[in-house]
Amino acid sequence: MRRSVTLLFLSQCLLCAVIIDRIDVIVGDSIVKQSDIDQYIRVTDFLNNQTLDLSLAKQKDALNHLIDQVFIRREIQVGGYPRATQQEADAQVDRLIKQRFKTKAAFDQALNKYGLTELELRTQFQWQLTVLRFIDSRFKPAVLVTDDEIDNYYHQHAAALHRQYPGESMDQLREKIRDLLTAQGVNKEFFAWLDQDREDAKIRYLEVSLK
Repeated sequence: MRRSVTLLFLSQCLLCAVIIDRIDVIVGDSIVKQSDIDQYIRVTDFLNNQTLDLSLAKQKDALNHLIDQVFIRREIQVGGYPRATQQEADAQVDRLIKQRFKTKAAFDQALNKYGLTELELRTQFQWQLTVLRFIDSRFKPAVLVTDDEIDNYYHQHAAALHRQYPGESMDQLREKIRDLLTAQGVNKEFFAWLDQDREDAKIRYLEVSLK
């Protein structure tokens, strides 16, 4: 009899775990779970030094980012794009500790406050670096900034540029403008690609409140 009660208890616990970590969205053959959304919000609010907000609105926003990440992961895998190393992620964490928290103890306390582990944060840093590398490799070659575009931008923003970069030569400003316009072009190409993938994908919302 005692054994039957124990088995029943274990079954109920397993059922509770499934309910807590539900599948919210299916994107093709990939899934996004409630725990993915929760962790994304915790990491994002931690890195932005914001009060933890697990509201429905924040969950919807996080889910949209995670759906985008499904497409990015697939493209990285199919295209064989390079991934950031664990050592690069470690360097980011070390830099964060030195710049914001000063001590490891303060860093650990902040992680605990947001319900995060150091491994989760390091994994997120590694993924962010991988995504940035992918965007640069995948979309930057398609962006060409002409001299006319640089000249037009300079004439439209000359006063602001000289306030921001006092004493810099025109050539130095041209390179900064080129970098800025290139970054804008890369973002435009990247988001256009994401929008197209969303249109082509089959996305099923199992949790309708997040749609």
